[in-house]
Amino acid sequence: MPTVQLDKAYNPAAVENRLYEQWESDGYFIAPVRKARRPFVIMMPPPNVTGILTIGHVLVTTLQDILIRWHRMLGEDALWLPGTDHAGIATQIKVEAALHKEGLTRWDLGRE
Repeated sequence: MPTVQLDKAYNPAAVENRLYEQWESDGYFIAPVRKARRPFVIMMPPPNVTGILTIGHVLVTTLQDILIRWHRMLGEDALWLPGTDHAGIATQIKVEAALHKEGLTRWDLGRE
């Protein structure tokens, strides 16, 4: 059996770009709209900018998965759609606008 040398670090682009393109071409992110069926949609927020996932993230993702599968089994047009940040981006824009009025930027404040 031949041995395969693995990269020392995971390169997500080598795998995920191809998979994502396949998912898009297969229509995984599109739910058909059929008037005879009730639609059910859950927007999936992106991970935190820190990249740190918690048990809360796991719980929410699990519950969303269960709900989507349940509604599909009920015959509804269910879509679990990767979405946009539900609060962080909007909050950042507001804070940066307020800082701008004071002649500051977020970089002036620092992380602390």
